[in-house]
Amino acid sequence: MKIGVLNFGIGNVTSIQNMLKKVGFESDLISSPNEVSDFDKVILPGVGSFDYAMNTLNLNSWLDELNKFVLIDEKPILGICLGMQLMCKSSEEGKLPGLSWIDANLKKFSTSTNFQLKVPHMGWNNVNVKAGNSDLFIELEKNNRFYFVHSYYVEVKNKSYESSITNYNGIDFVSSFQNKNIFGVQFHPEKSHKFGLKLLENFTKL
Repeated sequence: MKIGVLNFGIGNVTSIQNMLKKVGFESDLISSPNEVSDFDKVILPGVGSFDYAMNTLNLNSWLDELNKFVLIDEKPILGICLGMQLMCKSSEEGKLPGLSWIDANLKKFSTSTNFQLKVPHMGWNNVNVKAGNSDLFIELEKNNRFYFVHSYYVEVKNKSYESSITNYNGIDFVSSFQNKNIFGVQFHPEKSHKFGLKLLENFTKL
C-alpha cells in the first residue's frame, strides 16, 4: 500500500510523514499531479488562506488528477485543517469555489455575538464522535482531545456526513466529516500526540 502526502506549499508535510512513520507506515511526497494516481491513499494537508490554496490547486492539472483519484477511482483521501475546508463548496474567507466534493460551506467564527470568543480557535479541544459515522475514530470515541488552529468552520448540508462535533465557547461546529472515501478533519492529527497517532493509524488501515 502506498500513502502519499500532497506537497504543493500549503501544509506541514514533514510532521505528517513523521507521525505516519511512528505508526509503521512510510509515505511519499506528491509534488506533481501526474504522481497522484500512483498511490492507494492520499493526505491533503493545509494551512493558510482558502483562495491561495485553490489558486495553487488550479495550476498544472492538480484538479483533474485529484478529481479522478477521489470521484472516479474512489480511493481514500484525508483532508487536514485547510485541506478539509478545500473539499467544500465555498468559504467566507475567499471568492473561489472549492473542490465541491462535500456539499458544505465555511463560515467565520463571529465575535460580534459572542464577546468571549477568541479567533482563531486555537489549542486543545474535545471531539465528540457521532457513533458509527467514521472508521477514523475506532478506539477514539471517548475522552479524546485534538489540537485546533482555525478561524473558519464547516457547515455540512447532509448531516449524515458529520462524523464528529466540537464545541467552542457555546458554538457547535463540525470537526470531521466522511462521505464514502472522502474524510476531513478540522484539527491537526500531526500535532495531537497519541490521539493523532491513532487516527492516522486508522486511516492507513481503511
